[in-house]
Amino acid sequence: MFNRNFYERLADALHQAHNNIHPGKFIKDAVKNLDDMSLNQRLRNTSIIMKKHFPDDFLKSVSIMEKTITMLPKGYTTLIFPDFVALYGLDNYDASLDALAFFTSFGSSEFAIREFLKRDFSRTIKVMETWAKDKNHHVRRLASEGSRPRLPWSFKLDEVIQNPRLTRNIIEQLKTDETLYVRKSVANHLNDFSKDHPAYMLKVLGNWDGANPDTAWIMKHACRTLIKKGDKDALKLFSFEQNVKAVLANLALSRKTLKLGDTLEFHFDICSTSKAPQKLVIDYRVHYSRKTESSSKVFKLKEVVLDPGSRISFSKRQVFRDFSTRKHYPGTHTVEILVNGQVLGREEFELTVV
Repeated sequence: MFNRNFYERLADALHQAHNNIHPGKFIKDAVKNLDDMSLNQRLRNTSIIMKKHFPDDFLKSVSIMEKTITMLPKGYTTLIFPDFVALYGLDNYDASLDALAFFTSFGSSEFAIREFLKRDFSRTIKVMETWAKDKNHHVRRLASEGSRPRLPWSFKLDEVIQNPRLTRNIIEQLKTDETLYVRKSVANHLNDFSKDHPAYMLKVLGNWDGANPDTAWIMKHACRTLIKKGDKDALKLFSFEQNVKAVLANLALSRKTLKLGDTLEFHFDICSTSKAPQKLVIDYRVHYSRKTESSSKVFKLKEVVLDPGSRISFSKRQVFRDFSTRKHYPGTHTVEILVNGQVLGREEFELTVV
């Protein structure tokens, strides 16, 4: 994303916003040693290069960026502007937070706002509480996402991990939000709490009105980790069966040996042994071989109501290839079938990596 074409477009937009910025000089500085940098290094380097070419006055720099961002495509590359604010605006508090609220509609200011939370948590969280009421859904989402205790690709907010009540006002204001983009953030915020304070998280949800469809969506998505683990209080909240009466039958893998890039197919049946209907969550978990210790991930399959004495069949295909978030290693892997978090059976296979 941060390549010469991007910097040519950025330089032209910056020049239109402030004609003292020389496009050729800016491009020359921006692409210097670019091949040696990772994605986020390029992002940060762009902020540093902009500082070199901007006026010394921070407020003038913000004005240039606010004009420039409207001339560029929305997306990840616009994070250079909130990143600049996080780097150079900590001593211009009010102007910086106003700028972050503006920039977030073009990409996101979720990472930048955390630098202000780290500098002055109480002052910043009060502003974010007002953002939760904003008419712009991007700003409302920033209130939730920026204050998440365990935001991916950012540092943890230890204050919130230790005391989840610090963001309660934000979460409560957004629990009926009509925008899915915001609801996803609220659910992820609460799911973060489930890893450190599950009882607190469930208590919050227990006071909410699940009859509201927007609230109900948040509640369900927030509890996904606990449900996968078979947490009885989370299962009870959604009327899932806590004492599953079912057996696994006919679990079979399409092959016992795979190469990286191959597709594993498997199928199985779940058979009721109950005299009453059961509300069930059917998942599967893959245990991955690692260099030092194994790791695992739970994948969702389906929610069902299993009638007394009935049987339901499942089949699944999964490709085993490397991702930026997961590297595969050779060795024994395991597929487990989970029903309401309980392991009903497992099968092993070998993965080879050439």
